[in-house]
Amino acid sequence: MSFRPLKVPVYIEDQQHNADWFLKHVEDIRENLKRFNSDAPDITVIIPAYNEEQSILRTLSSLAKTITDMKVEILVVNNNSTDKTQELLEMVGVNHLIEYKQGVRHARNAGLEAAKGKIIMNADADSVYSPYWVDLLSGPLLKDVDVACAYGRFAFLPDLSSKRFPYFLYETIGDIFKKVVQRNKEEAMYAYGCSTAYRKSQGLEVGGYEHPPGANEDGYLALKLRDKFGKLRGITDNHALVWTSDRRLMEQGGLFKAFSSRLRSLSK
Repeated sequence: MSFRPLKVPVYIEDQQHNADWFLKHVEDIRENLKRFNSDAPDITVIIPAYNEEQSILRTLSSLAKTITDMKVEILVVNNNSTDKTQELLEMVGVNHLIEYKQGVRHARNAGLEAAKGKIIMNADADSVYSPYWVDLLSGPLLKDVDVACAYGRFAFLPDLSSKRFPYFLYETIGDIFKKVVQRNKEEAMYAYGCSTAYRKSQGLEVGGYEHPPGANEDGYLALKLRDKFGKLRGITDNHALVWTSDRRLMEQGGLFKAFSSRLRSLSK
């Protein structure tokens, strides 16, 4: 089992600023994003965004530091935002479109249809990306035709006033839980929308992100891809980790509540 890092890497720390800081550096972000505007890209990174004015510039700033020899398109799908998300997208000049049907399923499907790349990589608008993420996550698809979908892991990024250690413990307990308790569970359930990659043609052939009620759109797509085209490949290299906001943990009652719940589950 590969443990997530105890400390936040320097290349992620460089993106740990508030929304106002990124507003002051819009021109730098715009300049860095220019090379992700290819008319014939190998890869399209799709980012659904709904009211993400506090985080979208940070996400784009991190992706703009990507280290790769491949041609990459970054495409943001504004899912009918009512805040300043659209204004910020226009300010930095990133490729974008508006999807007026509400819901991440519609946003991801719109991005899939519009993408120019042969490989689709999913990203989230509240996450920070490693400069090595594109190459590491897309690698299995480029090297092995039998890999239908690659998926990566994520780690929680504390704000500047918080410590990384409690999140590290929570993630470690979660990894043990998956390894020991959930070892017979469906692998596709670990394909998260913040870090998956697949071939566009195959994604379209299985109906994109359409899924039955109660299913997760990202995991269900991974399941469809595997069943029709090959296998799933998990990427455990920490250089491919996606660093994401803890807001979903907070919405579920906070880190302590989530941590206690995982400990109880593991003890059973």
